[in-house]
Amino acid sequence: MNFFEYRDGRLFAEDVPVERIAREVGTPCYVYSEATLKRHFGLVRDAFSEVDNLVCYSVKANSNLAILKLLKEQGAGFDIVSGGELCRVLAVGAGPARVVYAGVGKTRDEIEYALKSGILMFNVESEAELAAIDAVARSLRRKAPVSFRLNPNVDAKTGHRYTTTGKKGNKFGIDIPTAGKIIGRMNDAYRNVQLVGLDMHLGSPINTVDPYVAGLKRVLALLAKLRKNGRDVEYLDIGGGFGIEYRGGETAAPADYAAAILPLVKKSGCKLIMEPGRLIVGNSGILLTRVVYLKKSGGKNFVIIDAAMNDLIRPALYDSFHRIWPVRTSVPLSQCLTATARTRGCFEADVVGPVCESGDFLAKGRVLPKVQQDDLLAVFSAGAYGMSMSSNYNSRGRAAEVLVAGSRFRAVRWRETSEDLLRTERP
Repeated sequence: MNFFEYRDGRLFAEDVPVERIAREVGTPCYVYSEATLKRHFGLVRDAFSEVDNLVCYSVKANSNLAILKLLKEQGAGFDIVSGGELCRVLAVGAGPARVVYAGVGKTRDEIEYALKSGILMFNVESEAELAAIDAVARSLRRKAPVSFRLNPNVDAKTGHRYTTTGKKGNKFGIDIPTAGKIIGRMNDAYRNVQLVGLDMHLGSPINTVDPYVAGLKRVLALLAKLRKNGRDVEYLDIGGGFGIEYRGGETAAPADYAAAILPLVKKSGCKLIMEPGRLIVGNSGILLTRVVYLKKSGGKNFVIIDAAMNDLIRPALYDSFHRIWPVRTSVPLSQCLTATARTRGCFEADVVGPVCESGDFLAKGRVLPKVQQDDLLAVFSAGAYGMSMSSNYNSRGRAAEVLVAGSRFRAVRWRETSEDLLRTERP
């Protein structure tokens, strides 16, 4: 459930008509619902409440400071993948002891920054990285807490080859036999690190529980061997990747994931860490955009909008589906997936942006209610990997971001201007 709904043919974000936001802030513009963010975070936390758990929100999904602060206040920890993300979570007052640092290419400067900050643990992805962490920890006369990110060779069936991370041949993680060997010689070779956890992350979105079960069983087999050899760990990190409904009905609910995962976590006796991002923020946000022109060419209709691939790259990069619907319409949103070009008041078109690329589209062959120039459209399920993956391609300023709470809203990122784009450059 999210708090975007049509009332008498007008789209509202909680109790704010989104047309009002567009008038005051302009387009393109990301709009987030505070109530949805809180609800989705609570669903994950409560679904796994039978065990000691820490929900570390995946900052890469959406790193806006207002969202990070809101989630910190709800009790979230944070999953980061760069020094910049660590800077962001510390800026909103998050406790570093609730921060997990993942990523395959941590630099020595980033490792030092994280160690000095006092993070909970590094998720180690290679022996070379382990050696670097050990060396930095030695120079600081500290013991670095690490968790091994394991690659269990499980196909999570995420729907795209770029979004699977737990299969043999992916750049992520350490295969389980190799990890066992490295751990076996840690006491002699890497004396400035302490093994505190085992971790896996299989990709995103994962719409069924089966990949988690398969991966966890392989992780627990390694844990049993470690315990037999006198070594134990405190944390079991299952990563993130929980799916969301872009179309409706295609994914499991948090309670369904928990029902399958909790028995294995209880068997492990470890504290649970999760790293969801998309599930919390994905359906908490929409992208508002305005129709610039309508065009017919080559037997096709084009709806040209002021949002582009630099604002939301997922359709071009992953061939992702986002529902798109007019902000004001008499055609119910429920017809988004069933309407045809012959449905009364509808037509088929490509929804494209102004960027100079054929890959600049948000939808192809999409059936929409008839729209006119200057009409507003809403792109749904855009809260995750929208703004955080945006760019200044074609020297376009990045979109504004707005957070709605009940009947109030405020800009939490101003739209970039041409002056902003030139600020860090010198001719």
